[in-house]
Amino acid sequence: MEQHSPSIRAQAVALTRQGVPNRTVAERLNTPRGTIGWWRSEDRKARGETYEQPTDCPRCTGCSFDETAYAYLLGLYLGDGHIISKPKQHHLSIFCDATQTGLIAAAEDAMRRVMPLPSVKQRFKPGCVEVKSYTKHWTCMFPQHGPGKKHDRLIALEPWQQAIVDAHPWEFIRGLIHSDGCRITNWTTRLVAGERKRYEYPRYFFTNKSDDIRRLFTDTLDKVGVEWTTLARGSDPFNISIARKASVALMDTHVGPKH
Repeated sequence: MEQHSPSIRAQAVALTRQGVPNRTVAERLNTPRGTIGWWRSEDRKARGETYEQPTDCPRCTGCSFDETAYAYLLGLYLGDGHIISKPKQHHLSIFCDATQTGLIAAAEDAMRRVMPLPSVKQRFKPGCVEVKSYTKHWTCMFPQHGPGKKHDRLIALEPWQQAIVDAHPWEFIRGLIHSDGCRITNWTTRLVAGERKRYEYPRYFFTNKSDDIRRLFTDTLDKVGVEWTTLARGSDPFNISIARKASVALMDTHVGPKH
């Protein structure tokens, strides 16, 4: 291991105490960044200082945030997202079809708009892309996080979350559709003047095992004037269908197909 003179270390510690980033100190003193980080850590221990990772968590700091982006991200999280808890951090993951590059970009953008400081990365897996953001504060923003699967436990919005959904209902609906929904083209045949003709019509579906999440979806649809029905397969009422022409037109205007 390379040895550095006490004077170089003293200069580095003095700079870090002034708040100069490790990278800048390393470049200025021509010293490895890892060494600067180690000196900073040892200096904190010697002074009995506990390091707290900087955060821009709106719930902890009271700072304003992009509520429109949050409504969309909340829909993504409730539909097909999850938070993995680790001793020092949590990470929020949203899984996207690898071919839907627009959705991948929208998920990443929403995470950055809600909390700009945490790192956001993409992890590529066969057929899908996992958009991940790392900070222990995602559980502050999504108090629905808990052990087990979402459909096995109560999912209810906090008053502050409901206020955001009420203010931005279409973003919430769009997030839910982009995660656990789809827009498809159905077809049927009709007998017209003795001739059987084929007719095609668009339809939206939302599928989720959680009764609570489906109710959040349909309650929000009611508020924006979208008619819906429950389409059960067997005995499972997991599918919400939107097929009436006026309602599909509303969904096309505010949501549209995933891409």
